[in-house]
Amino acid sequence: METPRITIVGSINMDLITSVSRVPEQGETFLGESFMVKPGGKGANQAVAAARLGADVTMIGKVGDDSFGQQLFQQLKNEGIHVEHIAVEKAASTGVANVIISENDNRIMVVSGANQSVTQDYLKQKKAQLLQSDLVLMQLEIPIETIKWCVDFCFENHIPLLLNPAPALDLPEDVWKKCKYITPNEEEAMKLFDNRLNDYEDQLIVTLGSKGARFKNHIVGSYPATVVDTTGAGDTFNGALATYIALGLEVEEAMYKANIAASLAIEKMGAQEGMPNQEQVEERCQLNGANI
Repeated sequence: METPRITIVGSINMDLITSVSRVPEQGETFLGESFMVKPGGKGANQAVAAARLGADVTMIGKVGDDSFGQQLFQQLKNEGIHVEHIAVEKAASTGVANVIISENDNRIMVVSGANQSVTQDYLKQKKAQLLQSDLVLMQLEIPIETIKWCVDFCFENHIPLLLNPAPALDLPEDVWKKCKYITPNEEEAMKLFDNRLNDYEDQLIVTLGSKGARFKNHIVGSYPATVVDTTGAGDTFNGALATYIALGLEVEEAMYKANIAASLAIEKMGAQEGMPNQEQVEERCQLNGANI
């Protein structure tokens, strides 16, 4: 089977992670337990997840002209991701995400920085790369006009596009309809589609946390994991799902393996730290009996 070519258009951030026993009240000063700096950004995270599972991944995005940008560029390159379409935006800082981890859950505040410079005009310069893709994967941490243009371009050129609508921002109906698959979590699905879930039943793959994911009223379960940090779970799922769909797996089998990949990722600290390779996913599938 040929290696799938996946292009990811999206955000590249540095995650600033603080662990606390509880979230402080408004106006309260509270001592944290630990602090770490880790590579992140939904686009970059999903690129790493796909690359570790064997996909031929190209990342399109921007970083700032600063130390964070240099580190993130090198990190993606070290993962075997094609980085020639990552530009340095001198007028902005690299994007950052402030992550607060408490009680096995997280709260995330994103400052977009250079990600807002991934404009429609910039992406138009990357048409040749998009046309070489077996699948394009996007999120909503770059300008909306860029996303709309990319969805239209991929639809017109018969390139499957998987859109992870995070953070949850509403888009025109014709944009949603042109996506091959849309992957919100439960909260995002209710916010964006609410009473229109049936209108998108052939496209919506809704992640359900520890319960797995749902497609057409069928829930595909996951594997019970020892939770350390859930920060990268959704991004691991999306990168893995894109890889398995591009490989030609049926949707529910792709969902199952993506769930397994996410269960491995949350057993280590940091969005990218625990993202598994294909061998680890297959091993856990066997442990789980591979029941879809």
